[in-house]
Amino acid sequence: MIEQTWRKSSRSASAAQCVELAVTDEVTGVRDTKNRDGGTLVFRARAFRAFLTEVKTAGRG
Repeated sequence: MIEQTWRKSSRSASAAQCVELAVTDEVTGVRDTKNRDGGTLVFRARAFRAFLTEVKTAGRG
């Protein structure tokens, strides 16, 4: 379990169908806001940054 502050995008407003992130220097945790106790996906920080870069790049095309 990640002992860090969870946050969701400010763009999600009060929408219930979002994910939350907990970011540390080592890992990034991702969980569903509708089911916070349902499990957490954990990614190494470097891998998650690479994923975000790829998503941002793909969105420009």
